[in-house]
Amino acid sequence: MSDAVRFEHVSRRFGDVVAVDSVDMEIADGEFFSLLGPSGSGKTTCLRIIAGFDSPTEGQIVLHGVDVSSRPPYDRDVNTVFQDYALFPHMTVADNVGYGLMVKKVAESERKQRIEEALAMVDLHGLGGRKPAQLSGGQKQRVALARALINRPSVLLLDEPLGALDLKLRQAMQIELKNLQRGVGITFVYVTHDQEEALTMSDRIAVFNKGRLEQLGTPAQVYEDPNNAFVAGFVGVSNIVGSELGERLRRHSGPFTVRPEKIRLEQQGTASGPDEIAVSGTVTEATYLGPFSRFRVDIGEAELLVIRQNLETTHGDLPASVGSRVVLIWEESSCRPLDGGVNAAPVATGAETA
Repeated sequence: MSDAVRFEHVSRRFGDVVAVDSVDMEIADGEFFSLLGPSGSGKTTCLRIIAGFDSPTEGQIVLHGVDVSSRPPYDRDVNTVFQDYALFPHMTVADNVGYGLMVKKVAESERKQRIEEALAMVDLHGLGGRKPAQLSGGQKQRVALARALINRPSVLLLDEPLGALDLKLRQAMQIELKNLQRGVGITFVYVTHDQEEALTMSDRIAVFNKGRLEQLGTPAQVYEDPNNAFVAGFVGVSNIVGSELGERLRRHSGPFTVRPEKIRLEQQGTASGPDEIAVSGTVTEATYLGPFSRFRVDIGEAELLVIRQNLETTHGDLPASVGSRVVLIWEESSCRPLDGGVNAAPVATGAETA
């Protein structure tokens, strides 16, 4: 599979601020690729560099084998969908969708046909005569997608396009977007700060922090085998165990991370297997959260977070209450070593969701 987009030692500085710091990465043709990170991490600047709205201070941006670093946005085979939709309120849905074709002076008959095809593609057939004010948030998002796709770009750039939608609609649109991308077969480059969104939709994820690319891999690789404490804490929830305690628990040097759902919460006296780690502690928090329950357990040096799926548990029937003595057990293979010197006490980091 060829590269649709390639970053070659790309940096972008704004005065003394390094927004993007020597990034090398390849985005495959036809891939759903997400740029994930907190605000100010450099992900949106990378998207703007692909689009041509920003230029690299150093390095090259290559689209389908061609260095486009100095080309203006209109001379790149890409299109962008923004969070605020950027629809013309005085125009109909059809005119909004076909605006780019009108600027290119595409014949009216072809323009009408392609508008209908684009509206059907995003499940808005028959709504071409409406104005944006007559549409829901999800419908406006589909119009913005249709307008971007009608020009048949080889790469579609999406800058947090679902950020303005409520939770349920956002989750529904995640599935629709992924299905749409599979259907049209073009490269999607998607910017988000929402780790669940990135895990749900992406073929691969690039995790950014302070302008640097921390890790690039499939959702499973990034979640199950994080490179460092930042990735472990930002992508999901994780227990970060420092070097000193890590050496005592694992009999290996260096810090490690273990995901809360990998840890079993058992009654005192439960034996562990030969390839398992066991540590006793006291429950300091026990919360029933519907499909799962969350526990914090004080193991002396600090607290570990445990997430337990409620296969049989119901409200008021938690396997342990605050103050209970328990034993935590997990497979040695569930520990992931971390690069760098994480010497603080264990902490659970990340968004506490299941």
